[in-house]
Amino acid sequence: MSENAIKLPDAEQLVAVLTAQMRPHVTPQTALVGIVTGGAWLAERLHRELGLVLPCGTLDASFYRDDFQEKGLKRGVRRSEIPFDVEDRELILVDDVLYTGRTIRAAINELFDYGRPASIRLAALVDRGGRELPVAAQFVGAVIDVPAQLSIELQRAADGRLSLALTPATNQDRAG
Repeated sequence: MSENAIKLPDAEQLVAVLTAQMRPHVTPQTALVGIVTGGAWLAERLHRELGLVLPCGTLDASFYRDDFQEKGLKRGVRRSEIPFDVEDRELILVDDVLYTGRTIRAAINELFDYGRPASIRLAALVDRGGRELPVAAQFVGAVIDVPAQLSIELQRAADGRLSLALTPATNQDRAG
């Protein structure tokens, strides 16, 4: 399957789908945590659309990955920022593209360093299958079948609009 044969949905429409799915399940005490980078962008948008009170958190789980020793750090590792108390909190972990589940596992491990949440649910703009761990999103914008040699990348324009693009996969992309 070539890049030209795969039609990606409009990311802005998928944000609306996620917002509608999530709205009945959030309370004023629900907090969003976006995984750097695309998941953080998405969490910011969902936070605004859902009108949540607690500030949005960001997480870079690079140091918690099970392949850290083999692959080392990706460029641009950022500091995680969780500006609320995680203990007994309902959390929604937000990622742009759900793939193998390894990033989600690492993110959950890091979240527990901040405390023990009451629950953690997962929201993903795109689920591309290919799971290596038993991870499933409770909120999903779209499920898209993409060959392993391609990656789905969330992009953000200067005006904040989100879009999806297909790119050739790298070894780092397989980590997701």
